[in-house]
Amino acid sequence: MAALACAGVATFAQLYSLQGLLPLISRDLGVSASQASLMISVATLGLAAAVLPWSFVADRWGRVRTMGLAVALATTFGLLVPAAPNFEILLLLRTLEGAALGGIPALAMAYLNEEINPLHAGAAAGAYVAGTSLGGLSGRLLAGPVADLSDWRLATLTVSLTGAAAAAAFLWLAPRPQGFSPVSGGGFTDMLARLLPPLRSKPLLALYAQAFLLMGSFVSVYNYLGFRLEAPPYLLPATAVALIFLAYLAGTVSSRAVADLAARFGRRTVLLASITLMVSGLLVTMAAALPVILLGLVVFTAGFFGAHSIASGWTGSMTATGRAQASSLYNLSYYAGSSVVGWSAGLIFQSLGWPALMGALTVLAAIAAALAAAMLPSGRVQPPGSAFR
Repeated sequence: MAALACAGVATFAQLYSLQGLLPLISRDLGVSASQASLMISVATLGLAAAVLPWSFVADRWGRVRTMGLAVALATTFGLLVPAAPNFEILLLLRTLEGAALGGIPALAMAYLNEEINPLHAGAAAGAYVAGTSLGGLSGRLLAGPVADLSDWRLATLTVSLTGAAAAAAFLWLAPRPQGFSPVSGGGFTDMLARLLPPLRSKPLLALYAQAFLLMGSFVSVYNYLGFRLEAPPYLLPATAVALIFLAYLAGTVSSRAVADLAARFGRRTVLLASITLMVSGLLVTMAAALPVILLGLVVFTAGFFGAHSIASGWTGSMTATGRAQASSLYNLSYYAGSSVVGWSAGLIFQSLGWPALMGALTVLAAIAAALAAAMLPSGRVQPPGSAFR
C-alpha cells in the first residue's frame, strides 16, 4: 500500500497538476478555455488508449515490473513538458506522458486483488483511491503557488521533479508479487479472447458507464471552475484557485468510508447514494456566494470519490479471469470520460455559462444512476466470476 501510494502521487500529481493552471496557460499561449483544457484531455486520452496494451504487457512481464517501467517513462516525459516550445509540442508530450501513466491505474486494482485477501479487497481499493486523491491534490497545490511566483512552466517542472522522487520511492518499496501467474503463449486472438468476458457482462458494462459518466463530470467541474473564479466578481489569483483542490480531502475520507457502508447496506445502494451526493453538490455550486460554491464542491467531490471507490473495487472483485483486462476496461472508460466530457463541457461553459454546464452534468449523473439501478446486483458481496454467469 505504501508503494502504491507513491505510485499514486507520481501518476496523479503529474496527470492533473496543470488543471489549476489552465487560465494561466490560456492567457500565456493565447488559446481558449476549451483549447487549454486539451492539456488535460490529451493526457487522459493517451492514458485511456494505453491501459489495455499495458495490461497485456503485465500479463507476461508482471504487475510490479510493468508499473515501474510505466512510472519511469511518465516521469521522463513529464520533465520534458516545461521545455515544449509551442502548444502543439506541448499537447504531444502530454499525450505521451498520459500513455505512459496508463500503466499505473491499469494494473493497480489487479495487483491489489491478486495480493490481498478478497475479504479486504474493498478496503484496500478504498485506500488506493484515497492515495490517488492525495496525489492529485499534492500536484495541484504545489503548482499554484509556484506559478504565482514564477510561471506555469516552472510550476510544471516542480511537480515533475516531485513525481520523479515518488516514482523512485515506488520502485524501492514495491514488494515482490506472490499472487501473480504469468500468461504465456497466444497472440492477438488470445488477447482478444480475454476481453470478451467482461464485455459480455451487463454488471461490468454498467460499472464502465459509471466510470465514463461520473469521471467526465468530475473533471469538467475542476477544469472550468478555475476560469469562473479567476473572472469577475471573484478575481482569485492562481494560488487561491489551487486551494479549491483541498476539496479532494473530502474524497480521501469518503473513498475509505464507503467500504464499511457497502458492507452494511450493499454496494449498489452506496453507489447510488454517492451519485445523489454528487448531484447535490453540483446544484449548490450554482450559487453566487463563494463560500457556498466551495461547500458544493466539497459535497460533490466526496460523492464522486465514494462512487469511484465502490465502482473500481467492484470491477476487480467481479472477475475470476482476465482481471487485468476487466480493470483496464474500467480505466479506459474512466479516462475516456475525462477526455471526451472534460473537453466538450468547455464548449457548453464558453457559450452558455456555469449553470448550463451544471445542468448538463446533472443529466450525465442521472443516466449513470439509472444504469446502476437497472444493471447492477443489489447484494452485499459478489463472489469472483459471478459477473460472467
